[in-house]
Amino acid sequence: MIAEFMQLKLQNLMSDEQCYDQLRELRWPEGRQCPFCDSHRVIRRGFDDQHPSKQRYQCKGCSRRFDDLTGTIFAGSHHPLKIWMLVVYFMGLNLSNTQIAQELDLDKDVVHDMTAKLRAGLLEKKASEAGGHRGVR
Repeated sequence: MIAEFMQLKLQNLMSDEQCYDQLRELRWPEGRQCPFCDSHRVIRRGFDDQHPSKQRYQCKGCSRRFDDLTGTIFAGSHHPLKIWMLVVYFMGLNLSNTQIAQELDLDKDVVHDMTAKLRAGLLEKKASEAGGHRGVR
């Protein structure tokens, strides 16, 4: 029993759905908002074919379509949102890029690129908050 527990992987303890739910809560604490025109008049338009937990939307203000990741550093990534969330978690534990790469079985250079994007995103968020903008993008 203890040997099996020691082989437990953190990524198996969380689902894609949980990751997307958490992202939505952080990104839109006051309800869904169009990343293009900031309208709250947004309707759901089903889920992504490749990632069934990723919600699609359409803005009734500007008519543009978007999904949970549009306008974020996660958009267009080849890595699942769960991996990004784990990288954030491990960064919070102050693990090095090498340690994170080992934990997630990723190439060290891939992890370096991911952590650099995350840090740049944090700096951008802080700068926009200092300028008076609200919300997580």
